[in-house]
Amino acid sequence: MLYPLADDFTVFNLFRYLTFRTGGAILTAMVLSFWIGEPLINWLRARQGKGQPIRDDGPESHLVSKRGTPTMGGFLILLGLGTGTLLWADLTNRYVWVVLLVTFGFGLVGFYDDYLKVTKQNPKGVPGKLKLVLQFAIAGIAAVWIHNIAAAPLNTSLAVPFLKDLLINLGWFMIPFAIFVMIGASNAVNLTDGLDGLAIVPVMIAAASFGLICYLVGNTVFANYLQINNVAGAGELAVLCGALVGAGLGFLWFNAPPATVFMGDTGSLALGGALGTISVIVKHELVLAIIGGLFVLETVSVMVQVASFKLTGKRVFRMAPLHHHFEKKGWKEPTIVIRFWIIAVILALAGLSTLKLR
Repeated sequence: MLYPLADDFTVFNLFRYLTFRTGGAILTAMVLSFWIGEPLINWLRARQGKGQPIRDDGPESHLVSKRGTPTMGGFLILLGLGTGTLLWADLTNRYVWVVLLVTFGFGLVGFYDDYLKVTKQNPKGVPGKLKLVLQFAIAGIAAVWIHNIAAAPLNTSLAVPFLKDLLINLGWFMIPFAIFVMIGASNAVNLTDGLDGLAIVPVMIAAASFGLICYLVGNTVFANYLQINNVAGAGELAVLCGALVGAGLGFLWFNAPPATVFMGDTGSLALGGALGTISVIVKHELVLAIIGGLFVLETVSVMVQVASFKLTGKRVFRMAPLHHHFEKKGWKEPTIVIRFWIIAVILALAGLSTLKLR
């Protein structure tokens, strides 16, 4: 809206630069999160009373240290993310709306789950099957939408990292695969969100990494130089990724140990869904498994634990997801969180290396 004014006022020429608008989205989302964070948390605390119910079968320390902490802090992230994106992104870009659809759609599913947990004081919330059905419906719409926007052969193909010019044509199977990536990423982040600050920092690291990938993939010159698939229009998602980073920084201020608010499923399902959708659009679905490797590890630990117990009656870990295993081993919460952050940084660097190592 402001760029056309550049003919009269040179300063508005800045608005045509993707990097400038991404920076604007980061600052907008971050400042907004800082500004409304404390009033929102106070309102949530007043409305929720006892806060998020704590699992009786979880670590014993949580029954004391985390009881009474309000949840649904994902509202804060979504508000910053949405505002930063709507103010700074090109709203004629359909990819932006696809990601917003999944982000806020999954956020509504998470809100419903958190609402049931808080009002009924039951940590189970929405039945798992119903939650998956709702996610499947939202992801299905998004997957078909992406398929119709993207140009052939990218709309039906899977790109393989480290190998240039290799596209595996999945045909119509690409749609269920895209749905799997979105739902899988969403629930993986949800499983990781178990300690103060544990999930939000790896999410920000992944968002920053994919912000760079979006910028490069959407730029014909850089995409050709790096020999990665050029996806026209995907660069605009860098603005959304920037807004996610900014909103995450603001949320971390209140979620840092000891947390005064939890993001809840309202935030975790939405943020994971956003990352999964972006990876599908930019054809880096497999790279998401590397950059978001921490989320994969947490998810695999749950799958291994459940399979082992059902088949042998024995547990591989003292408790799943993985972060609870280390709690049971006696690691302090800040130690687990910071070490997992370090792992997330290492995995992000490994994932970004796929851009050049081909």
